[in-house]
Amino acid sequence: MAKTETSFTRMDESTAEQWAVIGAETFQNQARVAERVLGMLRSLGDITDGFATDQLTHCLQTATLAERAGADDEVVVAALCHDVGKAISVPNHPRIAAEILKPYVRDEVYKMILVHQDFQGRHYYHHFGGDPNAREKHRDALTADEFTLAEKFADEWDQIAFDPAYDTLPLEHFEPLVRQVFGKPTSL
Repeated sequence: MAKTETSFTRMDESTAEQWAVIGAETFQNQARVAERVLGMLRSLGDITDGFATDQLTHCLQTATLAERAGADDEVVVAALCHDVGKAISVPNHPRIAAEILKPYVRDEVYKMILVHQDFQGRHYYHHFGGDPNAREKHRDALTADEFTLAEKFADEWDQIAFDPAYDTLPLEHFEPLVRQVFGKPTSL
């Protein structure tokens, strides 16, 4: 299909008809989101940073654990993508991943990823002189169900997903689910 372009050079001079074209093309190209996410995930295969597995394997293992525990599709995809922000920046990777996921998952799943580092910190922050109870600072901001989901994610899936010998499902297993979840935003 030929690319259609609008003629405005400033948004404040645009028309509804031009935005209709942009909206239609954006919708038509929504599949590109899943492709970009999959590309970012693949790039994590180059990042080890001293762990026993590369970060792609860690993400795959986290998603495998979540899926095998019966987590729903949004949680499994979020588990897969939880560290995708490390492709850009380790210190703020939870926010990067959470913001990528936000339009595609329900709010409790977004929050699970947003706070996952502090929840996982129970298992390692003390090695850096940090507060292993950092998750508690989120207790008032999260509902009881959100807090429980974040705990489950951090304690049962994320923090144990560094085992090179674990029977980890490959990225190809998760690709249809990634395409499904990122196929249509739930919000803008």
